[in-house]
Amino acid sequence: MRPEWAMRISLKNLRPLASLFSEDLAIDLGTVNTRVYARGRGIVVNEPSAVALDDSTGEVQAVGREAKEMLGRTPGRIRVIKPLKDGVIADFKVTEKMLSYFIQKAHQRRTLVHPRVIISIPSEITQVERRAVTDSAYRARAAEVHLVEQAMMAAIGAGLPVTKPGGNFVVDIGGGTTDVAVISMSGIVYSRSLRTAGNHMDESIMNYVKRKYNLLIGERTAEQIKIEIGSASALEKPVTMEVKGRSLIEGIPKTITVDDSDIREALNECVAAVVSAIRVALERTPPELSADISDRGIVLAGGGALLRNLDKRIRDETGLPVCVADDPLCSVVLGTAKLLDDFKLLRRVAVD
Repeated sequence: MRPEWAMRISLKNLRPLASLFSEDLAIDLGTVNTRVYARGRGIVVNEPSAVALDDSTGEVQAVGREAKEMLGRTPGRIRVIKPLKDGVIADFKVTEKMLSYFIQKAHQRRTLVHPRVIISIPSEITQVERRAVTDSAYRARAAEVHLVEQAMMAAIGAGLPVTKPGGNFVVDIGGGTTDVAVISMSGIVYSRSLRTAGNHMDESIMNYVKRKYNLLIGERTAEQIKIEIGSASALEKPVTMEVKGRSLIEGIPKTITVDDSDIREALNECVAAVVSAIRVALERTPPELSADISDRGIVLAGGGALLRNLDKRIRDETGLPVCVADDPLCSVVLGTAKLLDDFKLLRRVAVD
């Protein structure tokens, strides 16, 4: 029989080893950005969902922020890949490499860690697409993988009382999808996922500038225009911005000035699609929950919620109170993180 002091030493050594193997993670696997929350440490990764690959060797050159900085600036053999499109995996192998990198980064490059992982996904992705997310996480050395819906996580992250009887209306406008959902008693009463979101807004700006000004601009420039002068309804003070690109007529670099009304016109179709989805959701909500929503209003989350005057536009078109979550960019990952400490709730909201 082992002496007591020997047992105490072995148990003492076992504890750090156990914690090494079970550092749980919550992941918001976004089309534009991936955020990782480590239990007890907060958000440890907040980087673009991008990977730079060398085609000649197949090696990863950069992941995340470094890869995005290379976008449009690499030689022919190096490609910058965005492995997610419209909220789902478009490139399985690259997603696996990206997840492996982010999970290792979250654990400070410790290779022995096999965490339990909760990943948020759009509400209307197929069974095959769900399997792709799960398989990617397992190949990235996760011990357990649980999938949850982004709209539900956005509501939890925004502090809505989702476990109680009563209507909660959330709109999560991400990079690839916009999720509209009505939630009550830890369940989704109605949900719809639109493939109209931040990326589509950027594309609309690129196409508008090309059509009206014969100027070719890149994704990064379009995103910057959206952030700086984009709006969903008229601003109190008009704003302008200098935009640099390549002239389609002369073929040389050119600078033009665009104003907020131009960009509002470019974004109108995308904004109208989001407003239309909200109206449809309100029409299909049971009367009792509609009464709750008229009191509590609509909560906006995701990066798209930061588009200026979007809350005002939705308020004007629905007549309901509208507010933006305290931290719209991180609402989904913070909501997912809360499940790391509440496995009872996780069982109720996890996707089969």
